Amino acid sequence: MGLLSPWWLAGLLAIGLPVYLHLLQQHRLDVVKFPSLQFFEKRTQSSVRQRRLKYLLLFALRVLMLLLLALLFAQPFLRRDVASMTSNRHVLFLIDNSFSMRAGNALDEAKRQAADAVGELRAGDTAQVASLSSGVAILNQPTQDKAELRSAVQSIAPGDGRGSFAEVARTAKSLAANLKVPVEIRFYSDFQRTSMPAQFSELALPAGVTMTAAPLASSSRANFAVENVNAPSIVADPKKTRLVATVAGHGTPAAVKNVSLVINGKTVATKTANIPALGRAAVEFVGLDASYGWNRGEVKIDGGDALAADDVYRFAFERADPRPALFVHEPGRTRAALYFRAALESGAASLFALDAMSVDQAANVAPSRYAFVVLGDVASLPANFESELKKYVSSGGGVWVLAGAATASRGTVPLTGAKVSESRYASRNGERFFTAAPIDLAHPSVEKANKWEGVRFYQAIAATGDNARTIARLSDGTPLLTDAKVGEGRVLFFASPLDNVANDFPLHASFVPFVEQTGRYLAQIDSRPATVAVDSFVELRAAGSKSGAAVDVVDPKGERALDLKSAASAQNVRVTAEGYWEIARRTGRRELVAVNADRAESNLEPLPAETVDIWKKTGEETALAPGAQAEADKTRQSLWWYLALALLIATLAQAFVGSRYLDPETAS
Repeated sequence: MGLLSPWWLAGLLAIGLPVYLHLLQQHRLDVVKFPSLQFFEKRTQSSVRQRRLKYLLLFALRVLMLLLLALLFAQPFLRRDVASMTSNRHVLFLIDNSFSMRAGNALDEAKRQAADAVGELRAGDTAQVASLSSGVAILNQPTQDKAELRSAVQSIAPGDGRGSFAEVARTAKSLAANLKVPVEIRFYSDFQRTSMPAQFSELALPAGVTMTAAPLASSSRANFAVENVNAPSIVADPKKTRLVATVAGHGTPAAVKNVSLVINGKTVATKTANIPALGRAAVEFVGLDASYGWNRGEVKIDGGDALAADDVYRFAFERADPRPALFVHEPGRTRAALYFRAALESGAASLFALDAMSVDQAANVAPSRYAFVVLGDVASLPANFESELKKYVSSGGGVWVLAGAATASRGTVPLTGAKVSESRYASRNGERFFTAAPIDLAHPSVEKANKWEGVRFYQAIAATGDNARTIARLSDGTPLLTDAKVGEGRVLFFASPLDNVANDFPLHASFVPFVEQTGRYLAQIDSRPATVAVDSFVELRAAGSKSGAAVDVVDPKGERALDLKSAASAQNVRVTAEGYWEIARRTGRRELVAVNADRAESNLEPLPAETVDIWKKTGEETALAPGAQAEADKTRQSLWWYLALALLIATLAQAFVGSRYLDPETAS
């Protein structure tokens, strides 16, 4: 027995109160007036009888109340052995079905061993079956039915996820907290090294949980894999498209492998890769001749190794014509348009074709025809075109405003209404010029622009406006690139023209990626890569979107991945299997997402046996301090409820007895 708050026992001193009431306060002398005392004999009166305890039952009840109250606050408890409380245990049959378990017959062997172990359960044991991939999936409720357990074992199918041993420890802690019986985990896995967490402490099993491990691989197995494919998700010019595949060897000798490019099931090119021992080799393919729309691509290598599932790597891309973009400039001032066109059309993807025209020519042009619009330092715009441009931006279009002397004379920035405060100049003589710093590299326009190193700015237009995000500033603090939200669209403001006069930006290597990425950003072209990993999340709708239009998602098996409610409200979907996922968005656009298993699973090197042994011992007695295991084997049983009930009974009894003793009529 023990006490959680023993200092409350000091309250037992209050027992002196009923002693005082029943003993010291009982001596009362009745004063009687008498005319003379000469006939009385003088003697000493004894107080012994008067000081005897009276109302013994009431006194006992009051003392009992104080005793129970002090004990109630002291919170006594009993220690009971777990073994004495229950004689059974709970067994979890945990089978690793991550991607690496596809190697050889590892998964089949794990299921066979688990099914055999089900027959070893003792009478009174309960058990569950679970699979391990990126998380632990428990397949049944606790049961003693061995046939049900074997059926659950056989239902486990090969998975595509990456194994995570940290999930084993989390599951063990959950079981230990919810079950009041000893827990045993029987783990069947290849114990792949890459499944280890960053910190070994994340593997620690709670006290009272034991684990038996059945390694399925005693040594590393050689394995080749297509590790990665770098391909564009949108192809406008197939002849200029480059694709680079990386082939890796894990525990392998030097080898030569044939690498094939397959488009829509047809092999279009084959090359050889010289892979060094334990190394990697890159193979480049030029040209992706495919039909318009979405295409399914694969890069394959010769098989014959331990894990054949990673000998192919999938990617998806869309073949589309270059989308038109509009550049509006002042009559006769075409330098900026020439530099812009060269940068836009020389990009690797060549996604845009530029239409350049003067302000006068743009009077009757509909901006809605274009992926984005560039205003190249214009003083004014035709009223009709400006009105259509505002509608275009409000409905989700993108406009890029380049500012120079003409914009300064206008006084305000088109569309945003930001006021132009001044024009700032730096001399070309000497080293007097502005540089761009700092730059917010998280913005899509500049994340690949190499920080604009070496770019010199000689003129900049300072403009102030509300609700605009500053992406880059000049060295004197002038906002150089800002991004403003106008309606559903975007308006980018660049404080200097791109004519190689006000700055030398067009002469630097960072100019082409800056123009290309800004065009993609304004046109809202999805920059999603051509492939994603299993268990990644693919965005279906923007955060905070209130649209109830359904987004259909079809998995590689041809089944719908979302129910009706999720299809109308989910912001993303988790892709849980290799293959091609089809997404029909609310705008009517259909997309193809290629999903591949995490290539960390391709390295089949197992954990050392010593590491597995140390992991198993984290939940055993040797992992506890001296004497701690004995405490862990016991559980506390609180007496709070019993004391509270006894106190209530004593209080009611004291009230009843007190009313009987102290009532004047009863006492007489």
